[in-house]
Amino acid sequence: MLSLLMDAYRRRDKVGLITFRGHSAELTLPPTHSVEIAARRPDELPAGGRTPLATGLLEAATVLQRERLRDPRLRPLLVVVTDGRATDGADAVARSLRAAEYLAGLRVTTVVIDGEGGPLRLGLAVRLAEVLGAEHLPVAEVTAGSVDRLREAGVA
Repeated sequence: MLSLLMDAYRRRDKVGLITFRGHSAELTLPPTHSVEIAARRPDELPAGGRTPLATGLLEAATVLQRERLRDPRLRPLLVVVTDGRATDGADAVARSLRAAEYLAGLRVTTVVIDGEGGPLRLGLAVRLAEVLGAEHLPVAEVTAGSVDRLREAGVA
């Protein structure tokens, strides 16, 4: 994550962070040019509990739409870090895929970084990437350069 932040700093990009756990999503870091503030936030993130993936994706859509109103020239890059396992409420995976369809309609360049590990793989992050029209990268293959190359190539 720090590598991605440093790349954003060099490009003078804004960076924002949305976290989701329990039953809600939170804009933990509103879009900012301050890499110092952004670099401190990952250390403060809570973990564990349910995963309201649909809520997180819809919050991302709201933030992206608001930023586009502020600057119509904006070329956002959405990076979703997930194993795809939505666990908050009934039909959580289906709701997440519907939220992904909505987000895909915003035509935002998106990369899904797949954090799924272990011997039992469900492939939910792969499916999420497909619905989003996003590039899928296993977490082991992620570098700031790989994400940036996807953005520049228009692959994601």
